[in-house]
Amino acid sequence: MQSRLTVVFGGTGFLGAHLIKELVESGRPTRLVARRPEWPTWAEEGDPLTLCTADIRDPDQVSAALSGADAVVNATSLYVASREVSFEDLHVTAAAELARQAHQAGIKRFVQVSGIGTRHTSPSPYVRARARGESAVLAAMPRATIVRPSVIFGPDDAFLSGLTALTRLPVTPLFGRGKQRLQPVHVVDVARAIVTLTAARPRGRYFFELGGPEVLDYREILQRVMHHLGRQRPLVPVPFPVWHAVALGLCILPEPPLTRDQVVLIQDDNLVTDGVGTFADLDLHPRALRDTLPDCLAPSA
Repeated sequence: MQSRLTVVFGGTGFLGAHLIKELVESGRPTRLVARRPEWPTWAEEGDPLTLCTADIRDPDQVSAALSGADAVVNATSLYVASREVSFEDLHVTAAAELARQAHQAGIKRFVQVSGIGTRHTSPSPYVRARARGESAVLAAMPRATIVRPSVIFGPDDAFLSGLTALTRLPVTPLFGRGKQRLQPVHVVDVARAIVTLTAARPRGRYFFELGGPEVLDYREILQRVMHHLGRQRPLVPVPFPVWHAVALGLCILPEPPLTRDQVVLIQDDNLVTDGVGTFADLDLHPRALRDTLPDCLAPSA
């Protein structure tokens, strides 16, 4: 009898941590893999959870982490490249090696987390690497599932926290005119979709794009955040060339609050496309930003 063990690489990240919790709460034996794994604060004695210290870039450590696995999720991500690790290293080479080893080990369920808007022709090196990573994973494991969420939000996230910081300014700058359309998706809903996908593959679907039930433009989202926080600020359009210049200046910081890749991403709509799997295919109903904002941001944030 199979162990039904699910191995999650990147289990300490924002999405990965929520995925670990959803897997454990569903009763699934789970292995959290990270370079510096830590026990979640919610974990209790007897939970079907183990920790594994491994660098996804090390093939030998990957092999050990995969031992006994029935399903694998690659939720690792890199948003700022460095001399030590490039986008190519993590999103392409390491992802492909992980998929190759999983396929060789006979693991049938493999989920690669990517993002809506991933394409080979993007001006963003980050986005192009994610696209090459998808292709490399599918070349190594043709029946892998690619999951592309829209903008993910939740308590203590980067998205809503960043917007909150902007609303502290005397005026709130917009990216362009703020008309880019998004489908913000709650992190728990994405995690539950991956739990479903690693339990049994829906037939005929290998690409899933996960967006929330509301299509909102960037200006509308900012207005909702300000209303919830009880703040009123003028919204000022800022041309994208200015944002690119700002991001270029910030790139000298070890952890810049804004990167040029993020500016590229926010220039386009971030919506679920046609012909892919969605929450509906998984019989899941994602929650709306409107309903969950009070749980994600305290009014005094």
